[in-house]
Amino acid sequence: MEIAVMGAGAVGCYFGGMLARAGHDVTLVARPVHVEAIRRAGLLMETLTFREHVRLRASTDFCALSTAQLVLFCVKATDTELTGAAIAPFLIPDCMVLSLQNGVDAAERLQPILGRPVLASVVRVAAEMVAPGHVRQQGGGELKLADGQAGCRVSAVLGPAGIPVHLTDNLPGAQWTKLGVNCAFNALSAVAQQPFGPLLMAEGVHELMQELMLECLAVACAAGVEVADDPWEALRRTGSQSAQYSSMAQDLARGRPTEIDHLNGHVVRLGAKLGVPTPANRSLQVVIKLIETRGAEAAARLRLSQ
Repeated sequence: MEIAVMGAGAVGCYFGGMLARAGHDVTLVARPVHVEAIRRAGLLMETLTFREHVRLRASTDFCALSTAQLVLFCVKATDTELTGAAIAPFLIPDCMVLSLQNGVDAAERLQPILGRPVLASVVRVAAEMVAPGHVRQQGGGELKLADGQAGCRVSAVLGPAGIPVHLTDNLPGAQWTKLGVNCAFNALSAVAQQPFGPLLMAEGVHELMQELMLECLAVACAAGVEVADDPWEALRRTGSQSAQYSSMAQDLARGRPTEIDHLNGHVVRLGAKLGVPTPANRSLQVVIKLIETRGAEAAARLRLSQ
């Protein structure tokens, strides 16, 4: 199958690389620095079970999407609308689009822009870009999709490539479980610039994470969402990845905008609409926005001095 990965960062490179390794015709649409490295030596995949250079195509051009039968949409939640509008003219009529993004509403926001159904998912993979063209998996590597015809079609492609896919009749509940985990871990890891292990050893962190999760669960309940799985077990499982930095921590370290408005910020906005207090999530949203502003100002000063 011809598959394109739009926004091939750590998540996109991992899943795209697994599909290419299984024999699919995969093109990664990524930043120039990654494209150059992949064209030169292939995608270096360092996973829990193998380490190898995987040969596949890479491009910075949206035209690379024009023959894809399946597009993995992996851009940051903040870039959903802008990127969706940019790629819409290049998608063939029967192309399937699968959102592998954080948050609970990315696929819903993308669908009207593309003018076609978009499959939502819950992604569980701990991965990072170690260097241009080099992705490292530290845990996970599976997806949850809504049970149905489209989910079964995608599962039939991903499963044989070594990507476990779990079909569920309560995908919103699974999305909110992951949102709660992200709200508990991502911003705190970003503020402290620490991986999960040292973060959890700090005084008061467990209690604060519990407050963050409880607020998420209260908002989900008020919104009529039945949270799937055990959110506390999901929190414990994520914390066991002791060397993992959150994606938000990596974004702040690189001076990039974060997804805070689509994680803790989403809980805050929906909570306000439904009359559910969310002071812990609001505090973290404000702190992260302040750090983002400081980083943007420092980058602007650096440009002016050059």
